[in-house]
Amino acid sequence: MGRRKKLPLLENVEITDIGAKGKAIARVEDFVTFITKGLPGDIVDLQLTRRRKSYQEGRVVKIHKYSDKRTDPFCRHFGVCGGCRWQDLQYTEQLYYKQKEVRDTLERVGQLDLPALHPIMSSEKEQHYRNKLEFTFSNRRWLSDEEVQSGNEFEDRNGLGFHIPGMFDKVIDLEECYLQPEPSNTIRQAVRNYARDKKLSFYDLKNGGGLLRNIIIRNTLSGDVMVILVFFEEDEQAQLGLLDHLRSRFSEITSLMYCINRKANDTISDQKILLHSGQDHIVEVMENLKFKIGPKSFFQTNSLQALELYRKVREYAALTGDEVVYDLYTGTGTIGMFLAGSARRVVGIEYIDEAIQDARVNAELNGISNTGFFSGDIKDVLNSEFIDREGRPDVLITDPPRAGMHENVVRAILYAKPGRIVYVSCNPASQARDLQLLGEEYRILEVQPVDMFPHTFHVENIVLLERV
Repeated sequence: MGRRKKLPLLENVEITDIGAKGKAIARVEDFVTFITKGLPGDIVDLQLTRRRKSYQEGRVVKIHKYSDKRTDPFCRHFGVCGGCRWQDLQYTEQLYYKQKEVRDTLERVGQLDLPALHPIMSSEKEQHYRNKLEFTFSNRRWLSDEEVQSGNEFEDRNGLGFHIPGMFDKVIDLEECYLQPEPSNTIRQAVRNYARDKKLSFYDLKNGGGLLRNIIIRNTLSGDVMVILVFFEEDEQAQLGLLDHLRSRFSEITSLMYCINRKANDTISDQKILLHSGQDHIVEVMENLKFKIGPKSFFQTNSLQALELYRKVREYAALTGDEVVYDLYTGTGTIGMFLAGSARRVVGIEYIDEAIQDARVNAELNGISNTGFFSGDIKDVLNSEFIDREGRPDVLITDPPRAGMHENVVRAILYAKPGRIVYVSCNPASQARDLQLLGEEYRILEVQPVDMFPHTFHVENIVLLERV
């Protein structure tokens, strides 16, 4: 076998742009060069790591000049954790590149004729904006460069935090996190410290085993706090000791729950969640609506910005009170219930049955009687028989997952012929593809990017379409 050819070092390269998924871009001779951990305006030396016919990839090994778009990261874990990759990019610049990605992707991938984009809706909070975080216990936490260089042996490698990017078995032990408001940090630290003091075993990510696996913390704008402790092994005395400790120390916790998860993956959607104390749910309040959130419920993780997104969807729907509205990928029915007061009927469809059960509960909680929620794979549920039975929609809302809509769903929408479509997406690429499929019968009236996740490259986008 021949020796792999070593790729060259490129010197004094200017980074000029940011592309999809937050990758920095430079142009070197005829190559588009994708770069990790660089910002436009940086002048750097690059070690190439991959070369193809039309592009190459590299990593920064030296920075000669720092971009004036940079700012000081506010978190001590920046650069290792990976949770907020754009902390070193000024927020105004983050918004610029997110809006640019929406425009470029819709025009390039979808070949779409766009109106002028509205300025991206910035997030009111740049820190502490999330209402849900999941942390992982590990008996082999990530060692910092300083710890490695010290040459010391660390007997206690227990940690509680986030996975290191690209390393399933390595977790950074978080001292603080700026994603979720208090008491999130204090609860996490209290659990970690109690577990260390009582010598409770942390999860072995590589081999399995250990008592403590995950902790999930959820909160609402109205002040409710839910904590879910996920154990791998069963030890009733140790479990109750930790749960009782949390109950006695944190009066803020309104819902304290736990489960045993011995599966290979961390998901608890198929696990039995047990109530230790408090309520088995928390309640979010938006405008005059209440939303009951259980341990498995989906809810937008930036509540304040979700409210602004829902208001924009309602504006684009332009309801007069006599419309039938379809809400595809309805989740727990939040958008549908925001529209119900201005519609004749709202029909929500979601493939997760538990979410539909939550939607029905929330409709009852709010005294909303003009909704119908249906569960099942949308490409199978939304067919001509369903549409003929439930009534053709005047307005259709769709908020699919990152993969976008199945072609059968698009075909069903074209059969239903709604007068207006409001398409909410967390992935401009799949949205562009779907909009192209709808393009023969619909024209784009409005494009509204939304920043749901500051300091990340993720961007949400709302498109209003009208039937031609």
